[in-house]
Amino acid sequence: MINDLKVARRSAGWSQTTLADRIGVDAQTVKRLEKGVGSMENLVSVMDALDFRLTGIGPGATLAEQLRSRRRARSLSLGKAASLAGLARGTVTSLESGRGSVASLLRLLAVLAPQARRRAPERSYWGQADKQDRDSRFTPSVFMKNIYAAFGEVDLDPCGHLLSPVVARRRILLSEGGDGLVDTWSGRLAFVNPPFSELLKWLRRAHAEWVAGHVATVVCLVPVRTDSAWFHDELSPVADIFLLKGRIRFLDSSGNAQATPFSLMMVTLGATEEQKMRFAELVAGFWLARGG
Repeated sequence: MINDLKVARRSAGWSQTTLADRIGVDAQTVKRLEKGVGSMENLVSVMDALDFRLTGIGPGATLAEQLRSRRRARSLSLGKAASLAGLARGTVTSLESGRGSVASLLRLLAVLAPQARRRAPERSYWGQADKQDRDSRFTPSVFMKNIYAAFGEVDLDPCGHLLSPVVARRRILLSEGGDGLVDTWSGRLAFVNPPFSELLKWLRRAHAEWVAGHVATVVCLVPVRTDSAWFHDELSPVADIFLLKGRIRFLDSSGNAQATPFSLMMVTLGATEEQKMRFAELVAGFWLARGG
């Protein structure tokens, strides 16, 4: 499992420093975790950042819940599981609460789920071309004209790409060492067409930068995925959501257009009623009543 973490980080193209910045720790912490040393809390943060999930344990929304369900499925008491793993009963209790050391976690996993392994990451491309560049799907200029007309000029594109037709005063480009999930946003209007494989991370980032006052308005073009508790509890009470009718034909890195196999929505933060009305006049779809 620990070796797989390093592989996952490198596959994402991240250095230890980049990963550390994303979870709010220093690079030494990540280096130690990749050697099996550190806290379970930091390990879980790294796993979340890398979309790293384990299979072969048991059901549960978190690693701690998976440990508990696995122990119970094997009809082991806390004391018995602790004895088999060579741990204190209180240590097992802590691990099942999401606390404790990585070393203790690995010892418990060796007893409860010796076949635990990394679950294959979900594929996020559609179509058969450019599988290696599956997140490089660019919003077409014809759709962006409606964005400019309704919301005004774009000050920031935090998911910038050299091939993207989005016109923005500032673009944060990974190819130039930038990272929209780390770098501070700025300006009046930010337009976000994020990598769909990291959708929730980008929505969280957009919300955080808007709440911090770094941008006045955020417009996000994303798949209709509303299943997370955070979306319902934190985002929907303050966001305005527009369900798009039909499919947008995104451009790939070769300039070819292809429609998404799923529905899309616009998630906006800080949009005025005038902007919303103007957008609804230009684009087929409708605004949902705000949650909360």
